[in-house]
Amino acid sequence: MVFVRHAVPGEAVLGRITHRTRRYWHAETVQVLEPSPDRVPSVWPEAGPGGVGGGELAHVALSAQRDWKRTVVLDTLRRIGHLDAVHPALENFAVQHVPVPGNPSHDADGTGYRTRVALMADGEGNLGMHRYRSTEVVPLQQLPLAHPRLNEVDIFTRRWSPGARIQVVIPSVGDTVLLQDGTPVGEGRTRVRETVRTTAGRFDYRVSAGGFWQAHAGAPAALIEAVIDAAELAPGQRVLELYSGAGLMTSPLAHAVGPDGQVDAVEGDARGARDARRNAHGLPQVRLHHEDVRTYLTGATHRPHVVVLDPPRVGAGTQVMHTISAMEPERIVYVACDPAAMARDIAAARGAGYELRSLRGFDLFPHTHHVECVAVLERAPSGVE
Repeated sequence: MVFVRHAVPGEAVLGRITHRTRRYWHAETVQVLEPSPDRVPSVWPEAGPGGVGGGELAHVALSAQRDWKRTVVLDTLRRIGHLDAVHPALENFAVQHVPVPGNPSHDADGTGYRTRVALMADGEGNLGMHRYRSTEVVPLQQLPLAHPRLNEVDIFTRRWSPGARIQVVIPSVGDTVLLQDGTPVGEGRTRVRETVRTTAGRFDYRVSAGGFWQAHAGAPAALIEAVIDAAELAPGQRVLELYSGAGLMTSPLAHAVGPDGQVDAVEGDARGARDARRNAHGLPQVRLHHEDVRTYLTGATHRPHVVVLDPPRVGAGTQVMHTISAMEPERIVYVACDPAAMARDIAAARGAGYELRSLRGFDLFPHTHHVECVAVLERAPSGVE
């Protein structure tokens, strides 16, 4: 099998083999012989053949990108997750558009959504990104996928320390922050403020500038609403939140269970745990655990009503999914950024007595192959797998 980068399904192209693995070959499009109707002028030519990584679908119409991502997710769940082709949870699955607050042009072309950008300085101090599958830095003059507020800071005309890693952080509250090798540049701050407005209310956060936060400007609100809707929580219930990060979901979950409920939030990263502690201040129903998830689960004895987890790209793993299932929560809400990892974890949960009840997809990374999903698993009736 050959994966051809910068082609569109149905096209006839000339490709150049770039590298091989034991099972697959990878190629890059050299010439388009018969273009697809879904091919459009690239919104980011520098990410085209021979260019930088990070915009591999910039030449594909947005509707076709989402259809392709839908197909990938469904195919992955069927091949790796062993779900039937007619599984009821997949019948109406779609990858939905997520708007960028204050940037209506994003709806038309899918650009201007990233609030976190990482760049590198080349040997002469010019800022750019790595050429795809290379250590070579390609100097850039624009970043079409970055939020328009990137233009508030002058990053492409100045000279940086050769080899420096530059992070651009565009918070929802306050000025843009620049970090050079993790250190704020000029008057920059080490922490930034984020405000997320949802139908459930407004949530305020303080997070480390160099720490993890959803890159798409509309992602925090979209994911909070999806998770709260999926969790179906009632006041007084108990939630176990795994891989809780800086606490994006912790405050909304605490709001949903109320002062008589409880949220146990578990995060292994020290910086994320510190941020979570600040963001949970004033929420006595939240218990924070700075601990590896597997270690925490080994000693956990309580039975939560709902488990919410947002694992890293590699997924939670069979051991974690089996341990969660053994707690017998009413439902498991799983936030996934990698379809293959999600499929493996869903298969593990199904093997332990849970069944996929619903699945939603979100296009939080337009013009790339990435897709975010929120899956809901509930205990299957006795004798049903």
